[in-house]
Amino acid sequence: MSHIVDVHTHMYPPSYIELLSNRTTVPYIHKPRSSPSPPSSSSSSSHHNNGTSTRPAPPRLIILPSDDNQSVPPSQRGRPIDDSYSSIEHKRHFMRAHSIRTSVLSLANPWLDFLEPEGAAEAAIHINADFESLCAARPAGQLFFLGTLPLSAPMQDILKCLATMTEMPHMRGLIMGTTGLGKGLDDPALDELWSAIEKASLTIFIHPHYGLPKDVFGPLQEESGHVLPLALGFPLETTIAFTRMYLAGVFDRFAKLKILLAHAGGAVPFLIGRLESCVLHERKFRDAKGAMMDRRGIWDVMRRNVWLDGVIYSEVGLEAAVTVVGKERVLFGTDHPFFPPLQGDGNGNLDVDEDVEMTEWASVKMNVDAIRGCFTGDAEGAGMVLGGNARKLFGLEEKRS
Repeated sequence: MSHIVDVHTHMYPPSYIELLSNRTTVPYIHKPRSSPSPPSSSSSSSHHNNGTSTRPAPPRLIILPSDDNQSVPPSQRGRPIDDSYSSIEHKRHFMRAHSIRTSVLSLANPWLDFLEPEGAAEAAIHINADFESLCAARPAGQLFFLGTLPLSAPMQDILKCLATMTEMPHMRGLIMGTTGLGKGLDDPALDELWSAIEKASLTIFIHPHYGLPKDVFGPLQEESGHVLPLALGFPLETTIAFTRMYLAGVFDRFAKLKILLAHAGGAVPFLIGRLESCVLHERKFRDAKGAMMDRRGIWDVMRRNVWLDGVIYSEVGLEAAVTVVGKERVLFGTDHPFFPPLQGDGNGNLDVDEDVEMTEWASVKMNVDAIRGCFTGDAEGAGMVLGGNARKLFGLEEKRS
């Protein structure tokens, strides 16, 4: 059996749960009056009245502006948040249920983008320390994490935080949204950070959160819940953010920068030829004599600087990813704790299965099946995607001090 490594698996550690619980604007955790305390490392229990089992109203996680609809009661906004978001034991149960031997944890969106500059660095220190403690307390080789930077803080604080994280034995890279310092990942002000990350040889996991403007999805969006923002908005956000980096010459200036793109790179694998053609025919990339300016081609960048996770749910998408970057640069992920199995309560309501961490998740099975199908007859290739590539990229078998 392959040594399966999950590189796209999220958590909200205790300090982050506390941070969101103390807020009343997006992002925040709403605690209904009947709800227990925000999720911790212990499991919620049912209450019994007159022999009837009832479940307390769970806290609600509101992290998207579209979730904070003032016409909807707070107890119904966003999504319910349970222990699976913050409990390392839930994570380990999930890993066992899916034969995952190693997980590379990362803070889920929206990270620390929303914090005021003066408090961001301290929050990052606590959150990264939480992750290091969680990983260090478990068997060797089981858990690692991607650090979080205080990108709203002054650059000197960001760089200091980065230096501190590189001393943490279980830190193996960084997770970052698409806004950077607030102006996008093509912002020249990020060059000092890109240089430091490149020098440290760390991989940046670029993950979406902001999606597309709500008007793009039309007035009927709420009738389909999160489908449009998650299925289309997130991947297109990643596609645009990465393309902006490429067009701005980030990979020309930092030729050894390592990027892992979420959700198989969004639409990049499907549109890479169109992007190449548009650059080739763009006058702004030609000199006065009509010759192409000296810049790296998109295919070269994809095959030297970019890795893609395999959270794409189909052979078609996975084959496109493999075709573009090669089977050595695609990595398995689950997106846990998001997309859990749902069950009906008999009253027309859907909720997360109480035994969800020991249940096979359809979302995980779809990704595993896509890998198996894509690599039919190539057990070595499947093994690379399921774990071998991650171990190599993140140095999971290397000791850091």
